[in-house]
Amino acid sequence: MRFTQKYFILFFSLLCLFSCKEESYIYEVNDLTIESNNSNKGKEKTPSQYLNILYANLYQKPLSPNKLVDLINLVNSIGDKQVAYETIIAKMMTDPDIQIPSKSSMNADIDAFVTETYKRFYVRIPTEAEKTYFVNFIQSHPNIGPEHIYFSFATSNEYYFY
Repeated sequence: MRFTQKYFILFFSLLCLFSCKEESYIYEVNDLTIESNNSNKGKEKTPSQYLNILYANLYQKPLSPNKLVDLINLVNSIGDKQVAYETIIAKMMTDPDIQIPSKSSMNADIDAFVTETYKRFYVRIPTEAEKTYFVNFIQSHPNIGPEHIYFSFATSNEYYFY
């Protein structure tokens, strides 16, 4: 019995040694660039930060200190910051010096417009869901212009934070 037991152990050992085969698989995967999503912003911008960034986003140039003081006084005089910001943005949208794309250039390449708007206002790349939503929204609402989209971005909750 002892002799049989040794053969059994030897047979089992050989079976274990030679039964396992290592298989290797090669997957062809495309390289993908991952962009950071900075949508988890937690600190609220101060009025001076908000107004400086807003002005730079809309006019593509810095806000003068005198104009900043006037705008901060306006925000403080109204009391409700959101109403004050909306009033300031609405006034800026009627200024001919504002640097926004034309409606025809927006409609020519809506994907690029949405991506550039996210980069400009939120300093990030939109997710596919966000991009799809805005592209569909712009395509289904022919009366919407870039000034409406810019107004909505400038008054969004994400824009108030950094």
